[in-house]
Amino acid sequence: MWSMAAKARDNVERFESSESRMTFTEFMRRFPTNDACLEYLKERFYPAGTECPSCHKSSKFHRIKGRSAYSCQYCGHHVYPTAGTIFHKSTTSLQLWFWAIYLMSSTRCGLAAKHLEREIGVSYKTAHRMFKQIRTLLDDGGSLSGRVEIDETYMGGRRKGSPGGRPGPNDSTKPPVLAMVERKGKVKARVVPNVRRATLLPEIQRYVDPSSIVYTDELKSYDLLGQHYSQHWRIPHSLGIFIQGHVYTNTAESFFSLVKGGIWGTYRGVSTRYLQNYLDEYAWRWNHKYDRRSMFQTILDQVEKDDPLEAP
Repeated sequence: MWSMAAKARDNVERFESSESRMTFTEFMRRFPTNDACLEYLKERFYPAGTECPSCHKSSKFHRIKGRSAYSCQYCGHHVYPTAGTIFHKSTTSLQLWFWAIYLMSSTRCGLAAKHLEREIGVSYKTAHRMFKQIRTLLDDGGSLSGRVEIDETYMGGRRKGSPGGRPGPNDSTKPPVLAMVERKGKVKARVVPNVRRATLLPEIQRYVDPSSIVYTDELKSYDLLGQHYSQHWRIPHSLGIFIQGHVYTNTAESFFSLVKGGIWGTYRGVSTRYLQNYLDEYAWRWNHKYDRRSMFQTILDQVEKDDPLEAP
């Protein structure tokens, strides 16, 4: 792949019909080397004029030869662009980290750690850790408002011995997931311990603005939503009805279909321990699917330093 870099940089044309916001060609033009990736982080966290944490003068930080550090032009204090980020103390090159972010942002159904292992030549353990770290960046803040659909599902295979394979509220063999989806907007998905009212109502109030109009099915756990929201509409699935004018939960069900299809097709299965991380990834991708800028750049913009003055 990397042997194609020179050829790729000579051809940056993209067809107008392409839905891509960031192509392989453009990636290689911006980040052809590990040094280019480090310089990007330096310009992000320590641009010219940044106050030196040691001498407190506005400084231009100069690269220290042979090290991933920069020094203050006045006092020589060292700063490390990767310190406090997801790249901190990693022996994997920055270019491979950036390529992993590019691959994750380019797929629509998820990417397995085994695929990344083969793609960049690291161990499976390293690839798994890299994806785990990148997923920590994919949690959108803010609340939902307007017309919001709320639905629940169970993740995992069909359960034998029950109608439709659906577990009961006390079944701990399949983790329940609650999704809250704005129509033509964002989604929040949370792993919950059960689907009882005492569990679901606080989660819904945490993420959905009280001025919203909410849509649910007939689950009794949703009975009190009308007391907390502007309007509460319910679709009678038990009667075989799935849409009545503006009343439906099909958007939430579409999100569940995307998540289940992606997890089954890509990962084959996900443990309950890491399920929330995968939900955050699918929710983040859903929330940014209509962005005019590349998802790759959006993820890079969400890389932050725990302590911008901290050195390794």
